[in-house]
Amino acid sequence: GNYFPADFVQMVEVGERTGRLEKVLDRLGSLPLPGTAVQADARSPVTGGWAISTDPPYYDNVGYADLSDFFYVPLRMMLQTEYPELFPTIQTPKSAELISDPSRHESVEQANDFFETGFVDVFREALAAAPSGIPMTVFYAFKQNEKSEGSIVSTGWATILEAIMSAGWTITATWPVRTERPGRMRDNGSNALASSVVLACRPRPDVADVVDRQLYMRALRDELRGPLRDLQKASIAPVDLRQAAIGPGMAVFSRYAKVLGPDGEPMPVRTALGLINQVLGEVLDEQEVDFDSETRWAIQWFSQFFESEGPYGVAEQLAVSMNVSIEGMVKSGILGSGGGKVRLLGRDDLPDGWDPTVDLRKPVWEATQHLVKRLESEGESSAGRLLRQLGGMGESCRELAYRLYTICETTQPKMAGPYNALAASWPQLQQIARTDTYTEPTPVVEQQTLDT
Repeated sequence: GNYFPADFVQMVEVGERTGRLEKVLDRLGSLPLPGTAVQADARSPVTGGWAISTDPPYYDNVGYADLSDFFYVPLRMMLQTEYPELFPTIQTPKSAELISDPSRHESVEQANDFFETGFVDVFREALAAAPSGIPMTVFYAFKQNEKSEGSIVSTGWATILEAIMSAGWTITATWPVRTERPGRMRDNGSNALASSVVLACRPRPDVADVVDRQLYMRALRDELRGPLRDLQKASIAPVDLRQAAIGPGMAVFSRYAKVLGPDGEPMPVRTALGLINQVLGEVLDEQEVDFDSETRWAIQWFSQFFESEGPYGVAEQLAVSMNVSIEGMVKSGILGSGGGKVRLLGRDDLPDGWDPTVDLRKPVWEATQHLVKRLESEGESSAGRLLRQLGGMGESCRELAYRLYTICETTQPKMAGPYNALAASWPQLQQIARTDTYTEPTPVVEQQTLDT
C-alpha cells in the first residue's frame, strides 16, 4: 500500500567514524521498551496515541520502490524458500507508492494529483491519531530553487505545506538538523542542503481569523526579524537559511483560517513562501546599515558586476551617492582601478599574511574576503586565528557572508559556496579564536526550542 519509506543504519564497520554509531547502539540497548515495525498504508486509519515523526517522499525526486528492486530481486532469489511470506511478488509493489511518477498514470497531471491528494490523506489520518500536547515532526530536505514572481520558492515545499495545512495542522517552527555527511557525492561541487529541515506541527484551532494580505505582511515583518537573527546567531548555514525561515513565516500564515489576496481569493502556500523569502531579503538588506560605507558600496557594486570590470563613471556615481571615494577604496585594498574601469579585487589578488592589527583602514568587506581566503587555502585553524585578530569586527563579517551568499545563490552559485562555508564554520572558528585549539564539536548547536 501507500507508505513512507524507512531509513536503516548504513555503515562501514571499520574506520575512525564508527565510534559514534557504537555510542548510539549502547544508548539504545539501555532503553526498556521494545520496538516494533509493521508494513501498512500511510493513508489508512491509524490507532491514536502515538507521537508521529516522518520523513516523507520528496514529490518526484526519488522512485523508492524502483530502487528497492536492486536489493529485493537478489534477496528473493536467496531467501524466498525460507521466508515465502516476505517475497510473494517478483518485484516490489509500485502502483500505490505515494510519489509523483507519470509512468504509473495517464499523464503528469494525474501523477501530481495522486501525490498531492495522497499527502492530504496521510496528514489527515495523522491528525486523527495524534495525541494532544505532542507536536508532529516532519523531516524535509527539499531545496527552494525555483523563481516565481521574482521570489525563490519550491513546488516540493509548497506541496507538503499545503497538504499539512489542508489536513488541519499549523506549522509552528522549523529547524535545520545536520543529517547530511559533508563531502558526500551529492554535495560535491554544489550548494546542496547541509541539513534536513524539521517542521513542528500542531492541530490548528477550530476558530481562526481571516485576514487580508496587508495585515499578513505586517505581521510577517513584525514577527520574522527576531527569529531570522536568532538563526544567524546559531550559525545556521546560509544554504539552509531559507528553509529555516519557513517555520516562523508559516507559523504566521498557518495560524489564520485564510489569508485573502487582492482578488479576494485565499492566498496559496506558494505565494506565502515567496512573501516569506521577500521579507528574509528585506531583513538581510537592513543589516547593511551596520556596515561601513565602503563595504556598502562594495555590496552594491558586487550585486551588479560581481568580480568583473565595470565603467569608472558608474562606480564614481555610486561612490558619490554613498559618500565614499574610488581612490580611498583602492588604498583600502578592496578595489582595482585603471583604464577607465574598476573591479573589486578577487581573493587571489589579496596579499598573504594580512595582519588587521596593523591595517588602519580595513572595511568589513576586506576582512571578510581575507577570512574566506584563509579558510579556503589554510583551513580553520588559520581562519580562526585571523578571527581573533579582528575582534569585534568578526560578527559583521559573518553577517556579510550571509548577505553575499544570498546575492550569489541563484546567478553565481559557484561564488556562493565559500560564503556558505565561512558562515557554517563559524562555531569552530570562534572556538579557535578563543582557545587556539579545535575539538570535534557537538552535533547540536545552541538554539531555541524547536516548538513554542
